[in-house]
Amino acid sequence: MALAGIRVIELAGLVPAPLCGMILADFGAKVVRIDKTKNASFTDTLARGKHSVALNLKRPEGVEVLKQLCNQSDVLIEPFRKGVMERLGLGPEVLCGQNSRLIYARLTGFGQSGPFSKTAGHDINYISASGLLSKFGRKEEKPYAPLTVLADFAGGGVLCALGIILALYERMQSGKGQIIDANMVEGAAYCCSWLWKSQQLGLWDQQRGENLLDSGAPFYETYKTSDGKYMAVGAIEPHFYEQFLKGLGLDSAKLAPQMSQSDWPEMKRIFAEAFAAKSREQWCKIFDGTDACVTPVLSFEEALNHPHNQERGSFVTDENGQVPQTSPRPAPVLSRTPATVNLGRNPEVGEHTQLVLTEYGFTKEQINMLLSAEIIECRRSKSNL
Repeated sequence: MALAGIRVIELAGLVPAPLCGMILADFGAKVVRIDKTKNASFTDTLARGKHSVALNLKRPEGVEVLKQLCNQSDVLIEPFRKGVMERLGLGPEVLCGQNSRLIYARLTGFGQSGPFSKTAGHDINYISASGLLSKFGRKEEKPYAPLTVLADFAGGGVLCALGIILALYERMQSGKGQIIDANMVEGAAYCCSWLWKSQQLGLWDQQRGENLLDSGAPFYETYKTSDGKYMAVGAIEPHFYEQFLKGLGLDSAKLAPQMSQSDWPEMKRIFAEAFAAKSREQWCKIFDGTDACVTPVLSFEEALNHPHNQERGSFVTDENGQVPQTSPRPAPVLSRTPATVNLGRNPEVGEHTQLVLTEYGFTKEQINMLLSAEIIECRRSKSNL
């Protein structure tokens, strides 16, 4: 696999860092998650393919263990607010000073500098600080946050993984690691660079919810069908729009021009009335195979079973304990070195402590001493029976 041989230490945290670690693991890196001791309730749903070491970093002996692990690793992912790692004696000046090849990835909300750098936050706060939240919402409604996709996952986990891979590539030339300041405000903004750079194109000059792509246009919208389900319409280009109208059974000559914004509310009413006359299945039969840019709004279960996704194998099932978990397969698909997904269950906290420490050169006597001093925890995996 593409990242085979790369050793990654991931300090346990909320979802952005685990996603970053899972991406690296999916593409072949050996990822060790460092969990807190006495933390059996910790749940990481993005732990696929990782090993777990339970380590007490509040004790100097635990800090020394992590230093030794980082000395033999390629990447460290840390998800804490500015200053936390330094207070533990694990800042980049220490770890990179010991291992000049280490790539030290710092994944935070607001970054390593600026007045908000030590401030708590979540996805909604990061996209609000980036300016993006002001763009999400319907006309005459308050802004709404689109789940936690944009900051946590796209701007956070995915871009942090990209930064790590870039640093690994650069290290091939320089032989040196570096520090990555991956933060979700700038990451989310960067993912939406097109929104920033297209402001002079006339696409965003109206109020929120009145523009081409923010639910203002009747041909870029969702519509309810007779069975209470929905269809998604993205018929922007004129030739796609004509096929869309044809599918609805409407005559463009009897409608206002497509780009007449003052007529958009009435056109929405007409389209909504048309969609309400048939079921989603009926509309799928009409639009499937056309270039009208009309598709059904699928639930997770429906997406899993859709013929297109089935043929491509777009989803995989993990044996997560007694309850199988289905999730998207790794993307993108590489022709020679594709990801190979570990379909086993997620690791228990501390399940691989002894195994990992042994692989990193700790002796049996050292491991037993660390266990006795409660610096580490070793837990047996739970039976799936």
